Amino acid sequence: MNILVVAAHPDDEVLGAGATIARHAKAGDKVTTLILATGLDSRGQADSGAHRKLRAQADKAAAIVGTHELRFASFPDNRMDSVALLDVVKTIEDIAERSNPEIVYTHCARDLNVDHEIAARAVVTAFRPQPGASAKRILSFDVPSATDWNPAAAPFAPTTFIDASETLDTKLKAMACYEEELRPFPHARSLEAIRARAVAWGTHAGLAAAEPFELLREIVR
Repeated sequence: MNILVVAAHPDDEVLGAGATIARHAKAGDKVTTLILATGLDSRGQADSGAHRKLRAQADKAAAIVGTHELRFASFPDNRMDSVALLDVVKTIEDIAERSNPEIVYTHCARDLNVDHEIAARAVVTAFRPQPGASAKRILSFDVPSATDWNPAAAPFAPTTFIDASETLDTKLKAMACYEEELRPFPHARSLEAIRARAVAWGTHAGLAAAEPFELLREIVR
């Protein structure tokens, strides 16, 4: 199968679906990942060297989980609400035209981070249910420190749990590539917390570990 992961920032793809990407890769599926925004700049203007380092970390993480193709769009970090939604949609459509994904993973539209919200809206728009469209399933993932930090939004309510028991260590190894994005425990973006979160989600489905998803659309032909 062809799989597309649309993430707002470098590291979101691993936090949200790293174990699932590794599972797809092990099964022989072709995974394309699109990262929409640059990252870093919301913490202060980052120089070109810092951006190159972050992209190199993303490349390394992608290789670990088995991503077939990693692409970057370079929209402004934490300012994607300043970009026309149509521009984001067309970027996703261009990738989709080349990759013909059957399954698409992206953010929850209720995340606290505005770039996550824009990414989710753009994905649903790009994959409007047109006759003959390739995408059969669209799912939103959980990103620690974003999906669960918006008290004004409805809680993330996963309806699909993908077994991560055999690929969780791969996810954690990939996440370790993003050195500057990790935080010490008990922060939600520590390796210990990421592991504990996967184990906790697994208990919702009788699994040793799982990644949770909200099913946004499924088309059965």
